[in-house]
Amino acid sequence: MKFQIKEFAEFTGVSVRTLHYYDEIGLLTPAFVDRATGYRFYDKNSALRMQEILFYRELDFSLKSIKEILASPKYDKSKALKEQKQLLILKKERLERLISAIDGAVKGENVMKVFDNSEFEKYKAEAKEKWGETYAYKEHTERTANYSKQKWNDLAEGMDCIMAEFALCMKKGEEPDSSEAQNLVKCLQNHITENYYLCTNEILAGLGQMYVGDERFKNNIDKHADGTAAFICDSIEVYCKQ
Repeated sequence: MKFQIKEFAEFTGVSVRTLHYYDEIGLLTPAFVDRATGYRFYDKNSALRMQEILFYRELDFSLKSIKEILASPKYDKSKALKEQKQLLILKKERLERLISAIDGAVKGENVMKVFDNSEFEKYKAEAKEKWGETYAYKEHTERTANYSKQKWNDLAEGMDCIMAEFALCMKKGEEPDSSEAQNLVKCLQNHITENYYLCTNEILAGLGQMYVGDERFKNNIDKHADGTAAFICDSIEVYCKQ
């Protein structure tokens, strides 16, 4: 099995741009690079590595955390895959309950209990506690431990406002390297550092790639305007290279 980078991107569902970034940060390097052409090639082992990366992204780990976990001498791939399987089973069961609840809602029944996702969240938290031994994750856990529901809502609203400001900046025709865009990147970095964990430039760069590489994030950000996620990613890239 051998893929050129475009083929590997299509096979894994990850953009070429994201693959370039993963290579840059040492998270997923090509199996080999043709010195004559500069073409990057990926193989079966690359696909297995990407599979592990995607598993941890599903658990909302940062790219920095994933890199540290996979490089840890204590990492047990078999146990990690079993954890992921259980997580997916819980997701599947919840989706089945939601689908069944639709019929009850149509009949006018109270189906609010079906939205309880505590079991899934508990299991995810346990998985993170087991594998997420990075500084950023520990700091996030400690700092947010006593956050109220209102606090979480306020923080989410604050983040959404920053994304909306990026969209307005883009609509005005500003470039990613403009002072306005760069000030917004600094605002984003400060928001994360002040409320979650120390957002270094390395972590920030990973977030920028996630905003365009993860459809969930991309769609949520692009609700403000198509292309906002890419604009933020480009702005962060400029900021982190300064």
